[in-house]
Amino acid sequence: MTRSFLTRRRFLIGSTLGASALTLAGCDIPEQNTAVGSIIRSAENLTMKAQRLLQGRDALAREFSETDISPSFRVNGTSAPDGEDYAEFAEGKFANWRLKIDGLVDRPQEFSLIDLKRLPARTQITRHDCVEGWSAIGKWTGVPLGAVLSSAGLRPNARFAVFHCADELEKTLDGSGRYYESIDLIDAFHPQTILAYQMNGKDLTVGHGAPLRLRVERQLGYKQAKYIMRIEIVDSFASLWGGNGGFWEDRGYEWYAGI
Repeated sequence: MTRSFLTRRRFLIGSTLGASALTLAGCDIPEQNTAVGSIIRSAENLTMKAQRLLQGRDALAREFSETDISPSFRVNGTSAPDGEDYAEFAEGKFANWRLKIDGLVDRPQEFSLIDLKRLPARTQITRHDCVEGWSAIGKWTGVPLGAVLSSAGLRPNARFAVFHCADELEKTLDGSGRYYESIDLIDAFHPQTILAYQMNGKDLTVGHGAPLRLRVERQLGYKQAKYIMRIEIVDSFASLWGGNGGFWEDRGYEWYAGI
């Protein structure tokens, strides 16, 4: 991680940093101890509240110029889902792929990739900070997530957007090995939170999440879900596998990964 990132995080969570850092430095260690897990969640909540208090809900992540774009941008996570359905979508250049939006909405929606590209778009050049310690700057184009969710009509008890992905990192009978992520509606409606379909002026490659990935620019890289198939609006994580709001969160990572 960069020095500036660590400095900011120390300032935000102060004396609770040690507990919070357990999930950053040892992120492959599940929360097996209830007391430690409680401390980590407390530190995480403090991080989120402090960041939003100091920066404001709509504070923007830094945006860069074309000359700052990194010459190479590593593929984070899986380079390609191995499911048959995804392979068929990719072979057909995602013509038959559909993004589904359901859950706590009044009007469940389905969007083709062409549908999304017809909507007003946002382009932003931002830095991707990976929990593994590397960073890269890329140019992303996509549709603001808030606009897509608004089209579905969110119900009063809606709290979180859950991103169900095509990627299955572990073969499990109950589906808990399938990648998923979530953010709250504050981050979902942030102006820089987009469903990106282009990177550096070209359609996303499979390695970078085609046909659609999340960009939530004020959080770490593992929150930027790739291969999105469905967005489910929920009021809690209780019915979602480990109940922590994400594939890596179920395995010990922080849910709120603000930077």
